[in-house]
Amino acid sequence: MRLVNNEHKAVDLRTTPVHLGLGSRARSIEGFAWDPEVLRAYSTAVAADGAEGRMVMIFDGDGPGEHWESHPAGDELVVCLSGSVTITRDVNGVHDHVRLGPGEASINPAGVWHTVDMAGPTSLLAVTAALGTDHRPRTGSRPAEGVGTSGPEDAS
Repeated sequence: MRLVNNEHKAVDLRTTPVHLGLGSRARSIEGFAWDPEVLRAYSTAVAADGAEGRMVMIFDGDGPGEHWESHPAGDELVVCLSGSVTITRDVNGVHDHVRLGPGEASINPAGVWHTVDMAGPTSLLAVTAALGTDHRPRTGSRPAEGVGTSGPEDAS
């Protein structure tokens, strides 16, 4: 994993996210993967950006989300590019549902657990405060307490 400036090269956000950092810097995250070692390298490479750093990525999917997630360092912007998605947020045990169609967006507030359900093939753009992101298996209607995966800075 390495951060590179690709001002003269197209970047596929489905496979190569972009990190937005301090000083309005935008750098591609080449060699990115949802792997603890890669997440640790990413976290180290962007540590100076702290909570202000953001990851921009496109996700394609179909069907119910497999996990709950929370971003304690900041809000997450989710934009539906195609298809349809329902975002479910767990706010103190109360579910808030937001349905998005193409071109519509919603903000997941910092620290709020959320999951997505895609109605057919769907493409989403996410701008995420990745620092401290936590994932928990979707075993029921609420995020499972005490079960999770560490965020990038904790992936050691």
